[in-house]
Amino acid sequence: MKALTDLFREWMPHQRWFGSKGREWADVTEDGFFLDRGNPVVSVHRVRVAYADGGKETYLVPLSWRDHPVEELESALVGAVANDGRETYAYDALRDREATTPWLIHLVNASTVGPMHFHPAGVAYIPEGLPGDIVSGEQSNTSLIYGQEAILKVFRRLEPGLNPDVEVHDALRQAENKHIAPLLGHIAIDDPDPANAQATVAMLQTFVPNASDGWRLATASVRDLYAEGDLHADEVGGDFAGESERLGAATASVHADMAKVLPTEPADESWYAAVAAQMDERLTAAIEIVPQLAEHAEGLRALYASVADSREPVLRQRVHGDLHLGQVLRTATGWIVLDFEGEPARPLAARRELDSPLRDVAGMLRSFDYAARHMLVEQPDDAQRAYRAQEWAARNRAAYCTGYSTASGLDPCGESPLLRAFEADKAVYECVYEARNRPHWLMIPLNSLSRLTGPRSTSSE
Repeated sequence: MKALTDLFREWMPHQRWFGSKGREWADVTEDGFFLDRGNPVVSVHRVRVAYADGGKETYLVPLSWRDHPVEELESALVGAVANDGRETYAYDALRDREATTPWLIHLVNASTVGPMHFHPAGVAYIPEGLPGDIVSGEQSNTSLIYGQEAILKVFRRLEPGLNPDVEVHDALRQAENKHIAPLLGHIAIDDPDPANAQATVAMLQTFVPNASDGWRLATASVRDLYAEGDLHADEVGGDFAGESERLGAATASVHADMAKVLPTEPADESWYAAVAAQMDERLTAAIEIVPQLAEHAEGLRALYASVADSREPVLRQRVHGDLHLGQVLRTATGWIVLDFEGEPARPLAARRELDSPLRDVAGMLRSFDYAARHMLVEQPDDAQRAYRAQEWAARNRAAYCTGYSTASGLDPCGESPLLRAFEADKAVYECVYEARNRPHWLMIPLNSLSRLTGPRSTSSE
């Protein structure tokens, strides 16, 4: 229906979950089916966008249909379509509370609706009949919370294959790992090309109420430290090091269980060389976007070369792939690790590749650095704050490594060229992100590169 594809062309580029803002559209097609014929009617559409640069993407867009405008849904309006001489109004069905019940009803019933298949995990209660409340602030996905029991994450960009978030959560549920929110079910959709695997549409997990995310807790600790002008990080009431140590132990637990229930493989020489080459390529591309990186290029390339020559033993395994303080929740009983889908911008196959657990450790160490230094953006010349930020970051990075080491028997933060290279590679990525989105934050990753490439640098500093 051309009227509908025209609406998608106008509406989608303005949505937070649309990942190709700024790319020129060459063509758009869609196919849809009815998920529910109640009131409102709910349809599900696969929108295929072809770009002028030759790229293609497929997005999932559920719509709810009304025969008149609904004022309280104005922000969710996709547009109006002529239907038998009158207009029918299409809304984003995930932001229309009355349209959110069919997903869980179909999961409970293990339904097949058109090309879509609902797979309950069969292990726990699913709150059938409750409406879902949308989670604000998400980027690449859209999530709905159903009461206090469950959270449905809908993957907006569709790719053939099982999403790692579903795969890893299912495996860790079988391992009875206590640091995850258990999987309650998932939804898949057939690919129009029968040669392709099904794509994952959504996953349902146990909701964790009354939890605090790691970033908020860590930055509150930093604010407490800044407020106490004459106390050290270990003397402030809001000291976070104990939580950092427990988080390190939780990370080690998750890594250990992933290695037990998912494939592993010892790293060989070709793997080290490939990792170093990929880092070098990313640096070359990043310098084009962030010229300030050039002054660190020699040190970074020397660090990457040390990885290519490294023979430190690495058992490659499935990893989180995008671990940071915003991906963990502190509950009354401990830390929960979320979102095992990896970096959504990377192809699904790349996110499922075996890697070193040190990549996750590096991501969390970078996150401690960000938590400590984000408030320096407002006062970049405050030497005392800069010193205190360094002190907080060093204390919490070391505590995290201690927790990981105590739980696993492995010291992740010793003199490992691979860990330092992973950290540096992440910081280069951060430089590109900040230059494009928050130029005033660019100082955070740029400053860290001096430490990471310095001669006496250690990863827990």
